Amino acid sequence: MRIASTPVLVLGLVLWASDGAVAQPPNALSWTLPRNMAVTDAGPRTYRFTVDYQSADARGAIMQRQRISGEYTRGLARGEVEWKNVSQSEAQGPDGPFGAAQSRPFMEGLRYRNDLGLTMQPDFFKAFPATAVFERNLVWDTGMIELFGQGFFDKLKLNEPYHAFTDQDVKLPDIGTFRNRDVVLEWVGRSYRNGQDCVVIDYRAFLNPLQVDAGGMSLHARSDYWGQVWVSLKSRQIEYGTLYENVSGEIKLPGQDAPGPLNVFRSGVFEPVARR
Repeated sequence: MRIASTPVLVLGLVLWASDGAVAQPPNALSWTLPRNMAVTDAGPRTYRFTVDYQSADARGAIMQRQRISGEYTRGLARGEVEWKNVSQSEAQGPDGPFGAAQSRPFMEGLRYRNDLGLTMQPDFFKAFPATAVFERNLVWDTGMIELFGQGFFDKLKLNEPYHAFTDQDVKLPDIGTFRNRDVVLEWVGRSYRNGQDCVVIDYRAFLNPLQVDAGGMSLHARSDYWGQVWVSLKSRQIEYGTLYENVSGEIKLPGQDAPGPLNVFRSGVFEPVARR
């Protein structure tokens, strides 16, 4: 048996060393992100962003689910973006059916210059109800996904974590405050989405203090969030994005004498709407 196995072993070594017999290491240039490449907007492009919120107890039993979804269009004139068809629905327990979606008319046709900093200005959400926290998150999360996916090509190297923001205090207009303790981006590889050769970028930020005071609600909590973004190497457009966040802390609702525990997990998908 030992003699018979020798040719097999030798043959394996020959195949490994020969051209084309097995996958060879890619050209080094294919693992370097293009520098100074602008995002190409070849006309308007619409995405659907859907985020599910799950409220649970300390042991993970789901008590309530909420889903918010909207259509976001970028590439409009003057570098503007627009929101349409934003709605929210609710369900009880871990598998109860979602009720009828309730539209959010104050977001219908919301149009502004595509600038995340602009959405942090004190009067940006002046037409929003004080309790519209999920709707504000929809706007901020979209800006975050675009920033993480498109804004750091000149900084990222394959499999090397990049600390984009450290101890960054963020003022949330009419809501509260958030601290990004350490936002880490990492280019982890290449993939294929929507017919596009893409880079895949991980993002993560843990142990972030969060305080919300809005609509009579008071929240003191910790946020951990993470996700991935697929970015086209041809246009630098986002082809797919995910968002996960766990928020745990204490919440005091209107009419309550004392705060109670809060455990919310949310997951989101940001993806292009198929062109007809």
